Amino acid sequence: MASDEVIRGMLYLSLTIVGVPGNAAVILAFLLLVYHENRLLPADAIVLHLACVNLLVVAVRCLLETLASFRLASIFGDLGCKAVIFIYRTCRSLSIWLTFVLSAYQCLSIAPPGSRWASFRALVSHYLGFVFLLLWLINTCMSSSGILFSFGTQTNSTLIHHAINVQFCFVHFPSKLSRDANGAAQVGRDVVPMALMTLASLIILVFLYKHSQQVKGLRSSSGGAASGGAEQRAAKAVVALVTLYVILYGVDNGLWVYTLTERKTMKSALISDLRIFFSSLYAALSPVVIIVSNRKVNGRLRCTAQEKPVQERATSLSTM
Repeated sequence: MASDEVIRGMLYLSLTIVGVPGNAAVILAFLLLVYHENRLLPADAIVLHLACVNLLVVAVRCLLETLASFRLASIFGDLGCKAVIFIYRTCRSLSIWLTFVLSAYQCLSIAPPGSRWASFRALVSHYLGFVFLLLWLINTCMSSSGILFSFGTQTNSTLIHHAINVQFCFVHFPSKLSRDANGAAQVGRDVVPMALMTLASLIILVFLYKHSQQVKGLRSSSGGAASGGAEQRAAKAVVALVTLYVILYGVDNGLWVYTLTERKTMKSALISDLRIFFSSLYAALSPVVIIVSNRKVNGRLRCTAQEKPVQERATSLSTM
């Protein structure tokens, strides 16, 4: 086994080790929250959906890439490549748009009660399931090229043109125009929510700054302590997620644009590996940010961890 394959496998393994348990823990925390409280707030539903999509990104792409890099399983035939690339692209783009939906909803959450934006937030909350369905339909359709043009490297690739080399697979487009059009559509699909969520985060940051100034004024006049509230803590967590997204997916899209400028199919899959690594890094690290910053998730996981020793002690006492 070549050293570059070992390094590649170790990088994907690290994302798998962090991403799979992290996203699974977030999903478990929200399921326990639903079980105990019989309800889930719209913002929590968005985060839960985001964790499910990120889990699919890490499990389908990083875990399978790890197995293939260490030659533990032969997955990437023609059918395997079509399935993996289609699911990965769909879930990757869903992760982007759900992050935007989360930042936009949090931006609406800080609107004053009775305002037009507060009414719009209530409308979004009521039709949140329809928003999820619409995002799934749009991103599934836009990822159809993964099914149409992907095949395994076992196929004779010496005469391939207008293709993207992704190590174990090729995405072969019928013409340069179709490759560039598909690439431009993918860049647009990423840049549009990136710009919108950046705008939403700037609005949140301005609100947090004004709120902190008001709190300082109240403290100086009354000498008491004022709390920021759950909305402010949630807003800071969303800004952290958006910042993480913009950095990692910004690198990803920069590498993607560079790939499109190459006239010939790259013999090395290094650029594609870097793209997949940086985009999957968001799916692996975002649950860490959620667990640290979300009190509901953090508290529920702590309660679960504390309940296990108590149950074990009760079981041991009953058997004595």
